[in-house]
Amino acid sequence: MRFEKHCWAEIDLDALAANFRRIRSRAGGPVCAVVKADGYGHGALAVADALHAAGCAAFAVSCLAEARQLRDHGVNEPILILGYTEPDFADELAALDITQTLFSAEYGAALSAAAAAAGCTVACHLKADTGMGRIGFALRTDFEAAIREMETCFSLPGIRITGIFQHFAAADSTDRADVAYTADQYAQFARGVARLRADGFDPGRTHCANSAAQLTHPEWRCGLVRAGIILYGLAPSPQVSDPLLCPALRLKALVTQVKWLQPGQSVSYGRTFTAGQPVRAATVSVGYADGYPRLLSGRGVMTVRGRAAPVLGRVCMDQAVLDVTAIPDVQPGDEVLVFGPGAAPGADTVKTAAEKAGTIGYEIACGIARRVPRVYRQGGGPVFWYDLLRQQKYVWEGPRPPAGTDQPAAHTADQEKEGTES
Repeated sequence: MRFEKHCWAEIDLDALAANFRRIRSRAGGPVCAVVKADGYGHGALAVADALHAAGCAAFAVSCLAEARQLRDHGVNEPILILGYTEPDFADELAALDITQTLFSAEYGAALSAAAAAAGCTVACHLKADTGMGRIGFALRTDFEAAIREMETCFSLPGIRITGIFQHFAAADSTDRADVAYTADQYAQFARGVARLRADGFDPGRTHCANSAAQLTHPEWRCGLVRAGIILYGLAPSPQVSDPLLCPALRLKALVTQVKWLQPGQSVSYGRTFTAGQPVRAATVSVGYADGYPRLLSGRGVMTVRGRAAPVLGRVCMDQAVLDVTAIPDVQPGDEVLVFGPGAAPGADTVKTAAEKAGTIGYEIACGIARRVPRVYRQGGGPVFWYDLLRQQKYVWEGPRPPAGTDQPAAHTADQEKEGTES
C-alpha cells in the first residue's frame, strides 16, 4: 500500500523505548504504561508492542473498549481499567482477564451481583479518593467510613481484590500549597493502605505515582508506578518536567501551493490578516480537523526548510496558510513540520503549541484526528504505518534515510545519558 503524504503524524519508537528505560530506571521497579486515548494520540497498539518489547509490566486504559482492543491485538500483560465499566459486563472483564477499578461500595455490590450471576470472578483494584474528588472511596471526607466500605469489598462474591491506588490532583505544580496538598494525599493513601493491612486485609499491589509524582517524588513508587504523559516525552506541566525525556511525536503536512499576496489582499475566513506589503504565502495541508487547533490562528509557527514560518490568518478545517517570504525556494510538495521535536528556532513544539492555544500538551497529542495516519520510525527511518480509517497496518515501502539521520537532537542527548542514570 502506497503512503500518501498529506497530513501525517510520525512517532519515534526509539524515543518511546528510551523514555520507558529512563522511567523504569528511576522507579527501580515495574512500570504500568498508561495507553488510554489511543496511547495519548500516539497509537495504542504500536505503543503497546514497543513497550512489551521493552519489558513493560502492565497497561492501563480508560474503558472496556480500550482494554478489549489491546487483548484483541494479543497483549497478554495485566490491563487495568482506570474508569467505569457497566456491571453487566462483568463476564467479559473476567473472560478477558481485565482488572476493573472498584471505587465505591455501591458499585462493588452491583459488579459483584453481575459477576455472581454470570458465575465468574472479576479482579479489581480499589480506588482511594485522597483529594482528587472524582471516583474513589473518600478517605479525606470520612476516613473510617471509607475504610469500612473498602473492607466490605473483600468479602463480595465474584470480586477478587488484587490492588489499591489513588491519583494526585496537583503533583504537577510547584506552588507551595499544591506541594503540601500532594504530600497530604500521599499520607492519606499510605495511612489507608496501612490500616487495611492492620485490619487483616491484603490490598495486593499498591500504586499511587502518576507521571508528575514520579518526577517530583520518586520515593513514592510503592509496588508499581503509572507512567502516562512522560512515556511520550512530554512534560506533565511547565513546572514539572524532565529535559532528558524524548518527545516521540511530530505532526507533518505538505505545502500545496505558493503565491504572492499583494498589499491589501487578505487571507482565510474573516479576513483577519491583510498584507501591508508583498507576502509570499504557502498553503499547507493541515487544519483543525486534523488536530491543529484553530486557536493557533495568527499565532502558530511551523517549520519549513528548517526555518520558522508564521501562520497567517485563521486556521481552516483542512488547511492553513504560512508566511514564507523570508524562506527561499519554498515549493509545493515541501514537507512542513507542524509541531514537534526538530522544530526550527521560534517554531512550535507540542509544548509551545499548547501554551499558545491555552491548553496542555496532553490535549494537543490526544487531539490528532483519526484521519491522520501514524507513521512509526525506528533506527532512523520509517518502518510501518497505520491507516486508522481503514484500520490497517502497512509495512513502509518507500525509501528510508540512512540510519542516524533526521533525528531530533533531544533524542540523541537522551540516548547518550540514558546509561548514566541511577
